[in-house]
Amino acid sequence: MQNQLETTEEEECVLRPMNCELNQLSRPDGSAMFMQGDTVVVAGVYGPIEAKLQKMMHDRATVETMFSPVKGPPCVDDRAKETVIRETCEAVLLTALHPGMAISINVQELQDSGGLLACAINAACLALIISSISMKFTVAAVSCMIDRESGKLIVDPDSTQIQQARVTFTYVFEGIKKDLVSCHTTGRFSENELMESLEKCRAASQNIFDFYRNIVEQYAIKL
Repeated sequence: MQNQLETTEEEECVLRPMNCELNQLSRPDGSAMFMQGDTVVVAGVYGPIEAKLQKMMHDRATVETMFSPVKGPPCVDDRAKETVIRETCEAVLLTALHPGMAISINVQELQDSGGLLACAINAACLALIISSISMKFTVAAVSCMIDRESGKLIVDPDSTQIQQARVTFTYVFEGIKKDLVSCHTTGRFSENELMESLEKCRAASQNIFDFYRNIVEQYAIKL
């Protein structure tokens, strides 16, 4: 039995097409509609504003997130996504600059065609950039899977491919050294599979950071 992941060179770091609309919403301090393939997410950032007394922290800002599915009330999986998004944003933000304040990030799913968590994190990052809240670094999230039948590693799979997944990974990298910020997995996997998928997604993350730079530069020119 072959344990080594089977990949082709073309499959290793290819991402679905990305698109983005910045600050289309009037109420948030920063917003982004991020599209990756047919997966679409809108994120809005509010703050810093004065935190509610029961949530106030005197040494740093409180980071609140809300993830809303496309229909129906949030389920357990949605709450798990919300937690990953919040913990990622807490790692990104310079919360010590805003003691006693609150920063709220609202994320709305519009369409899920695979890689929803990664798309949500990328939308949140772009919304934070546009909001001008101080950040330690930007982040890029990349999803991948291992096919149940072939053992192939597929980066940024769509919803059809994910149906055949034995395991899925979502990695979040910071934009300076590409260090890992957070990770979310489903299924059972070997150490080799973990390391292979980590490095493929790390390489693919550069495409997202390049996209950020280009889209923000275009937005700045229009101002």
